[in-house]
Amino acid sequence: MPTKLIINCETGEQTEVELTAEEIAQREADAKAYEAEKKAQEVIAASKAKAKEALLDKLGITAEEAELLLS
Repeated sequence: MPTKLIINCETGEQTEVELTAEEIAQREADAKAYEAEKKAQEVIAASKAKAKEALLDKLGITAEEAELLLS
């Protein structure tokens, strides 16, 4: 069973407690939401990279040449 660590800041006492069913469900939901957001960000990054590549092709310049123009 997953656990959590509770630390009393005043005394420094540490207590390991098992997670409740609700906490486990929330933990799993958070992990799924994180993975979904991560995949969405990867899709956005890939889309931006494709758009940049298409623009460079349209302009007829390489990425290195575009970098020189921005310097």
